[in-house]
Amino acid sequence: MENLILILQKTLIYAIPLLIVALGGVFAERSGVINLALEGEMIFGAFIGAIFVYLLQKNGVWLDKPQLTFICALLVGASSGAIYSLLLSFSAIKLKSDQTIGGTALNMLAPAIVNTFGLVFFLQEKINMPYTFKGYAIINSNLPGFLRILFDKAYLSTYAIILVFAILSIWLYKSRIGTHLRACGEHPQAADSVGINVARMRYLGTTISGALAGLGGYAYIATVANGTAESTIGGMGFLALAIMIFGNWSPIGIVFGALMFGFLKCIGAVSSSVPFLANIGLPPYFYNIIPYVVVLIVLVLFRKKSGCPKAEGIPYDKGMR
Repeated sequence: MENLILILQKTLIYAIPLLIVALGGVFAERSGVINLALEGEMIFGAFIGAIFVYLLQKNGVWLDKPQLTFICALLVGASSGAIYSLLLSFSAIKLKSDQTIGGTALNMLAPAIVNTFGLVFFLQEKINMPYTFKGYAIINSNLPGFLRILFDKAYLSTYAIILVFAILSIWLYKSRIGTHLRACGEHPQAADSVGINVARMRYLGTTISGALAGLGGYAYIATVANGTAESTIGGMGFLALAIMIFGNWSPIGIVFGALMFGFLKCIGAVSSSVPFLANIGLPPYFYNIIPYVVVLIVLVLFRKKSGCPKAEGIPYDKGMR
């Protein structure tokens, strides 16, 4: 029982960042913009969020309010990701440039920014949040059974992200603006003909996408990476893209995909703690390969079952019919 609870707890910790970042990809692509820059937006949001916490702790601000610090850091990470995503939306919407190349460029730019600013201001290529910042974990080991999965050794980001995911998923499919946004990814000419501002909707979708990627990026380093922000985030942005495809651009499908990939990611982390896995004798590196092998299999299996928006990646031109 204890081993099962441990695996499920770790699965949730890995799945939560993937869940929200994959939803971010849905927002961009439902509006008609391919956001391959999720990885870069996660790195940038995580880095700025870590700097925010580092400076607060160094100056003795909110030392007795770690939960408030953590929530504010999540907001800073989300805001940073949104700002960084404007580079993609400007190039894709205003300049009508190739969105795949633009997203790839941003994925390459983010690590360079982290390394440069880290060396200039902190004399190292990464930021380590102070070890005193541990108050974001909720520990309640006295709970019975499976209640411990959600309420023991949990993080504020888990509850915050689940709430944000639920609200934005409903908003995307039930609100007037969400309907307009999805229409711009399916048939922008028809949307424009009824007075919907296609460019504005695509800016909105891409900005929300960047915000969710930044939020997921900071949540990842705070819960999985032991508070270390650096020029890589373990390919989580690319895994989130695979989850988006696996989930067929649907929030419900994304939930199942995030839990599946979260489980595959956690196996390497718990392999030495679970007797069954430890007795097999395989190195943790072997388990770390599994999620990326599954990504390739998913992309092959679902290549002909894609429910992607029809106008995804196509720059909008008013004169085109």
